[in-house]
Amino acid sequence: MPFTMDDDAFEDAVTRALDEIPERLRDVMDNVVVFIENRYEPGPGEDPDTVLLGLYDGVPLTERGMDWGEVPMPDRIFIYQEPILQMCDSEEEVVDEVTITVVHEVAHHFGIDDETLHKLGWG
Repeated sequence: MPFTMDDDAFEDAVTRALDEIPERLRDVMDNVVVFIENRYEPGPGEDPDTVLLGLYDGVPLTERGMDWGEVPMPDRIFIYQEPILQMCDSEEEVVDEVTITVVHEVAHHFGIDDETLHKLGWG
């Protein structure tokens, strides 16, 4: 049975996970916006059964060149509440999974791919 948690408590878990990111990394993330959504909605042509816990939408820092705009649109990180709650049985599990998901998506912002994350124990 999925764990139930109100929206404020879930948002607090995301905020705490973001606060755990070292300050020197947070300082270079000033053009990143984090959103909490209920669930990922697959687009046309995507598998309708796709379930994501989080998603990074942007251009990783490692792929930005000298021609990168002065004021680019912010990168976006989405954290999907429903699938995280569905896989957890306790508040502690939710907090742990939120932290893993936030770290995973922030790592993508820094150009770290899934394979490297798995090797580092984050996947």
